[in-house]
Amino acid sequence: MPATTPVLPRESFVHLIGRAVTSLVQLVGDIGLFALCIVPKLFRGVPSSRVFVPLCFQIGVRSVSVIMITGGFIGMVLAVQSFNQFRLLHMENRMGAMITLSLVTELGPVLAATMLSGRIGSAIAAELGTMKVTEQIEALRALGANPVQHLVVPRFLACLLMIPLLTAVADATGILTGWLFSTEILGINGFHYWHHVNKFITAWDFLSGLTKSIFFGAIIAIIACHRGFHSEGGAEGVGRAATEAFVYSFVTILVVDFFLGVFSNNLYYLIWPNPLVTG
Repeated sequence: MPATTPVLPRESFVHLIGRAVTSLVQLVGDIGLFALCIVPKLFRGVPSSRVFVPLCFQIGVRSVSVIMITGGFIGMVLAVQSFNQFRLLHMENRMGAMITLSLVTELGPVLAATMLSGRIGSAIAAELGTMKVTEQIEALRALGANPVQHLVVPRFLACLLMIPLLTAVADATGILTGWLFSTEILGINGFHYWHHVNKFITAWDFLSGLTKSIFFGAIIAIIACHRGFHSEGGAEGVGRAATEAFVYSFVTILVVDFFLGVFSNNLYYLIWPNPLVTG
């Protein structure tokens, strides 16, 4: 009689969900432990200027054009999309407050971090991944050097310094283009535009947005370096590490942005219980 092929039992949906959750918890825990390894290294001296300055140039200066384009079109898109709704309410002169508030608190930090996670995070992951698969990281360990101290800390500090500055550039560009488009194309009075910006936008709004960008910079650096350090499988593994660095950073930025937004709002009303008080 012909041999029959044994039928393997199908993995249940519950098992698939359990495996996915277990993998996610392991990944989050591994990234958390990697971040904890970075913290003590931050207090062991300032990175060499020969390493740190080129990183700041690569991360900061070379990203200015992309950030300005992103911020500029965000401001104009906000003006285009909100003009008809504000005009129906006869409140188009208040568009300046809405555009500026949306930029400095949410869209500026989040979209700037998203662009930078694709440009910077992927580049860091690919660079460190190449060093990993070519055993350069192991060579550093063999020479008695700490790879986290020499490779991760300078990139972490560069992201922590440059990404808030780039976010400020994106905010300023978006505010400028939103104002120009609103006044020159849509015909909104410039005095009333800035009057409502000054009336409704406070220093707290700018501070909360820049604080978010600090967290986003740390997230991009940690996840990108982590994926680079755990790259394997040659060129294919390096490409996978770069893709994972962007995807994981983007998802984490959205999650952290939600919790930071909730915390910022609660802290604001804790400091100023009267909602009419604007600082």
